[in-house]
Amino acid sequence: MSILIKGGQIVNEGVVKYADIYIKNGRIEKIDDDISASSVDAGDLEIIDATGLHVLPGMIDDQVHFREPGLVHKGTIASESRAAAAGGITSVMEMPNVKPATIDLAALEAKYDIAAKGCATNYAFYLGATNENVDEIKRLPVNAACGVKVFMGASTGSLLVNDPKALEQIFANCPVLIATHCEDTPTITENEARFRAQYGDEIPIQHHPEIRSEEACYLSSSYAVELAKKQGANLHVLHLTTEKELALFEKGPIENKQITAEVCVHHLYFSQEDYEEKGSFIKCNPAIKRPSDRAALLQAVIDDRIDIIATDHAPHTLAEKQQSSYFKAPAGLPLVQHALISALEYVNNKQLTLPQLVQKIAHNVAIRYQVKERGYLREGYWADLALVDLTQSQTITRESVLYHCGWSPFEGRPFQSTVSHTLVNGVVVYERQRGLIDYIGSRLEFDR
Repeated sequence: MSILIKGGQIVNEGVVKYADIYIKNGRIEKIDDDISASSVDAGDLEIIDATGLHVLPGMIDDQVHFREPGLVHKGTIASESRAAAAGGITSVMEMPNVKPATIDLAALEAKYDIAAKGCATNYAFYLGATNENVDEIKRLPVNAACGVKVFMGASTGSLLVNDPKALEQIFANCPVLIATHCEDTPTITENEARFRAQYGDEIPIQHHPEIRSEEACYLSSSYAVELAKKQGANLHVLHLTTEKELALFEKGPIENKQITAEVCVHHLYFSQEDYEEKGSFIKCNPAIKRPSDRAALLQAVIDDRIDIIATDHAPHTLAEKQQSSYFKAPAGLPLVQHALISALEYVNNKQLTLPQLVQKIAHNVAIRYQVKERGYLREGYWADLALVDLTQSQTITRESVLYHCGWSPFEGRPFQSTVSHTLVNGVVVYERQRGLIDYIGSRLEFDR
């Protein structure tokens, strides 16, 4: 089926303008001021009235945990990608900390096989680094993974890379982008011991940002930047949380950078003041920190010091998150369904422009990861689109949540915008009035 989107304002490459979009065979065939149905060569044509809507390139989320294989009681590639599609996300890049961990090429291809049977969005996967798999990283084909994930801080199983020699080798020899989780484990361990001495196992959740502290983040992220400069590596530091870390990164267009930075939607939205209400429902690593850190992160987005906005979507069951002990309640939040509308709050509140937001959620991700023919509204590109209504408010309820885990940290929070339609490869996979349709996206390709 061909699709003609009429009457909307498209947001693309720094410009907001009224234009129609004609989609054929999954790709954007034509963008023009006024495209009539009679002028296009289409036998079976669907017309979408986008009056009052803004048409954006779909969000490319470079950091999700969909929990499959091995942790499917928390979520699956199918369930979480459907929630992502309902949120205007059209492509995802998924992390290696599953069971078994994605630390070799066979495990990587096994995940692609799973996604090919049920991922509602387009998809790519990271290869995980360990202290022992440097040779596997060296032989990684450049288009086989979106990147190599290095946990330079506390992680589960074998995925913590804390051997300086291994890190040197990874940064010197990785053939693709290195994406890092940066927290210093010895600092976290010392902080945990200090608070255990005072509270035992019943540490109040409000102390989470003091345990996963500013210093723990800075020690690790500064080390990663130092290694990248020394070895000439392509480095992308994930989910920054502190004002102090921002000094490690340069302002300016992403095209000129070999070291880039990301912020996640929950670190832009919540602050330390929200622990009293939300408790462990906003416990994540690295931790949500002070209001001043949140303000500095937003300013860094505006100043082009932070290049990408993502989610770090990481679902846990309701029972897991409701455990009373600080140490038992796991870290991680489900976010993909409401990430785009939470970020649109800054547009509605005149803190970001729509072109700035689109740059951070689509254009820059495509540039940084060298994604082929996606991330823009361009003739010839794949038709991955999100249509949003900036005037249709909503309040998030548990009943509306699509995640397998069945809850959201945004419950009870009002938002000023709504996703009206999501198109993946020219197919309407989500419409607000009709919900989701069954669809399987494509494996992302890269120009490397």
